[in-house]
Amino acid sequence: MNIIKKLQWRYATKKFDSKLYIPVDKLSILKEAFNLTATSYGLQPIKLVIIKDKVLQASLVEHSMNQKQVEQASHVLVFCIETNIDKNYIETYFKRVKTIRNTPEKVLNPFKDYLLDDFKDKPIKSIQDWAINQSYLAMGNLLTVCAIEDIDACPMEGFNPKKYDDLLKLNDKGLQSVLVMPIGYRAKDDVFADFKKVRKTVAESTLEL
Repeated sequence: MNIIKKLQWRYATKKFDSKLYIPVDKLSILKEAFNLTATSYGLQPIKLVIIKDKVLQASLVEHSMNQKQVEQASHVLVFCIETNIDKNYIETYFKRVKTIRNTPEKVLNPFKDYLLDDFKDKPIKSIQDWAINQSYLAMGNLLTVCAIEDIDACPMEGFNPKKYDDLLKLNDKGLQSVLVMPIGYRAKDDVFADFKKVRKTVAESTLEL
């Protein structure tokens, strides 16, 4: 596999073939990849909501700037942040570390105390902004994994988060939507599939010091 060729192949799909569906094994790969995404402090303040209900997908189109991909796609991925990053959330993380790695508490406690103290003094808006940044990391990761697995995707910021939160009852789950990504397989008549990529040259977009 040539990863560069895969990345050249991918594009923001404008029209999906609504008759094609992502196999369960491929969807499992995306779930695992999301869970393995790097996040700040390893706290994973994000959750992936996977929509496959076609009626629900259709109802979301009007809240997605009428982008039809949301209805056509095999699945719609909604990247969410946890709304309660509190003392209990942080302590649960460190219990997980201890369980999985069997790390002594005397080793964990200094870092745990630092995070508890740091988050205690942060404004809610700062914590939300920090969590939102992690969702962008996750989307970038899944875009690459989708390309590797020959899955088409369309990353979206153009949607109404409040409407999504209401329709999906995300507030009841302690979640808030941040990003949307329909996934599936491109329609044969999506003219955007053959467009040449418009990018800076590598020399223009990178700098070695």
